[in-house]
Amino acid sequence: MRPGSTGAKPTGEERTFGEDEIIVSKTDMRGFITYANDVFCRVSGYSEAELVGRPHNVIRHPDMPRCVFKLLWETIQAGDEIFAYVNNLAKDGASYWVLAHVTPSVGRSGQVVGYHSSRRLPERRALDEVVPLYRRLLEEERRQPGPVEAMAASRRLLDRALEQKNMSYEQMVWDIINRAEARA
Repeated sequence: MRPGSTGAKPTGEERTFGEDEIIVSKTDMRGFITYANDVFCRVSGYSEAELVGRPHNVIRHPDMPRCVFKLLWETIQAGDEIFAYVNNLAKDGASYWVLAHVTPSVGRSGQVVGYHSSRRLPERRALDEVVPLYRRLLEEERRQPGPVEAMAASRRLLDRALEQKNMSYEQMVWDIINRAEARA
């Protein structure tokens, strides 16, 4: 079982939440949850007491490419914000997609003291573009003999895909958002 996992197995059920709702969480520098709002608790199926003090990867869906999380961590540890599409796993095995905005939280001294994440419901049209990419990344990870090789191989694949589009991951996310909204 991976760290932070409850052992929940994906059921194939997809959960959603309101377009006007925001899932909010805060973590310490190591990614351990220090705050979870009521929307996060309701959608994930965990109580606040079950979430606070646990690693944020307690909701990591096994079909989520690890290289996306590596990119996310690299970005926020460098002091930058990131927008990312993430598939999460609820306590009961249901999945739920979010468009996450993750930022460093800065203390009074100006030092990063943790991270803040606000997550919105993504457009279904956007997911139609993200899911095939993530599926390819995950397939590449699963072809590798171990987790280190898996991470490196899927990251190379992601970097090549972004290079072909001549954009960064975040630019790709915004491009998908803009095109999904234009088609709405």
